[in-house]
Amino acid sequence: MEPRSSQTAIADDRLAEIWNEAAPDIIPEVMVECRLWRRLVPQAERLTSRAARLAGGVATVVLSSDRAVRRLNARHRGRNKPTNVLTFAATPGEPGGGIVLALGTVRREALAQRRRPAHHLAHLVVHGALHLAGHDHHGPGEARRMEMAEARLLHRLGVPNPWRPPLHAAPQSPRGATPRPSGRAAPQPSGRAAT
Repeated sequence: MEPRSSQTAIADDRLAEIWNEAAPDIIPEVMVECRLWRRLVPQAERLTSRAARLAGGVATVVLSSDRAVRRLNARHRGRNKPTNVLTFAATPGEPGGGIVLALGTVRREALAQRRRPAHHLAHLVVHGALHLAGHDHHGPGEARRMEMAEARLLHRLGVPNPWRPPLHAAPQSPRGATPRPSGRAAPQPSGRAAT
């Protein structure tokens, strides 16, 4: 892991200051378009609002479905598939931008990453807000700066760093199988069904 330079920290902090000055005191509106969000993340609106306010510059967050996000993604980005989060810049003269999240995609990603859905939701709201603030992750340097900004903001929300593996995750071998401790042979199939 490369050390974070003080110049990078100052630049990230200054960008956040500028963004929050441009959109001061925005209280984000959270709309639950897909009610299943409330089953996946109890108090989803509260968590989403806290993450959006902390990251700044977000006027609206829509908790939606894969179907709706797929349509938006096709219309605005030419990609006919759902994605976890879409961001929409504010129209001229309006404060803050908008974020739309897809329930099914967020649920699948949280499960695959062994993360709590609430933590993944908070991460994606912060991620979207940083995109609205001008962060991106196309190059390695940009990606690293964005990851570090996300980790700092999530820490303030009490959410673990999403860029570190969870403590309870088993190490994976290159093929995805759980490695065996050295000195033990792998069990051989017996050819019989278990009873």
